[in-house]
Amino acid sequence: MNRPVRAKKSLGQNFLVDTNYQKKIIDALDLHDDDELIEIGPGTGAITQHMVGKVRRFTAIELDDQLAAALRDRYSDVPSFHLVHQDVMTVPLDEITHNVEAVQIVGNIPYNITSPLNFRLLERQHRPAMIVVMVQKEVADRIVAPPGDKDFGALSVGIQAVAEAERLFNVPRGAFRPVPNVESAVVRIVPRRPLRLTPAEEADLRKLTRATFAMRRKQLQKILRSAQGYELSPDDIAALEKEVDYELTRRPEQLSAAQFVDLSGKLRQMGYPKEDAES
Repeated sequence: MNRPVRAKKSLGQNFLVDTNYQKKIIDALDLHDDDELIEIGPGTGAITQHMVGKVRRFTAIELDDQLAAALRDRYSDVPSFHLVHQDVMTVPLDEITHNVEAVQIVGNIPYNITSPLNFRLLERQHRPAMIVVMVQKEVADRIVAPPGDKDFGALSVGIQAVAEAERLFNVPRGAFRPVPNVESAVVRIVPRRPLRLTPAEEADLRKLTRATFAMRRKQLQKILRSAQGYELSPDDIAALEKEVDYELTRRPEQLSAAQFVDLSGKLRQMGYPKEDAES
């Protein structure tokens, strides 16, 4: 007899038990019989049960020993089901799917790995076709925030520069067991194709956003004069101002993701950030 599964705080587990929200998440995907789907953190299989057997290949990535064993037993007779018993942060997508760019990803992401996981999925040349994830509402606010919004920051730019992101719906705390201390939201992220930036250009963009939003209350020109790896001279600032179509007296949150891409490209042409700067 299987023992009831208890959520582990160490793994950030909160299980979605509301059937209506489970189905709303599935409806947010664009699934067909011949698709590949990866579910991150399937837990007790609340969402899994609605999808296994309905796509050509279904891969579940689960770290918890008890939950992984239960999933393996439950779907052992389903040829299309594959289990990866591993930390998702260490799983190479190229090795568990036939075509990363065609795969869709769904998951109730533990709050403690939301940002690094989203970046891990997007900081690669081959990106999933679609990512539908449930995250902490505050994180969703940051992912989809527009320029000028108090929540607009490095996470907003990092995702919006390479993908279209939209909040689909909020999920109340009562939809989970155990009941978490925070509200949740489901976000759909669709990477842009073709890629706009090379890996090196994306790395420079990340350095720029980290540097600028660390001093988000200051003007961009002041940040660029003092941030490590930049430290532009007055002449460089003057030259940069002639190249961009926005004022460098703006604060970071007043630039759009596209303008950050432009600014990073202009700085790259000028030799910034310096190679000896911290990555």
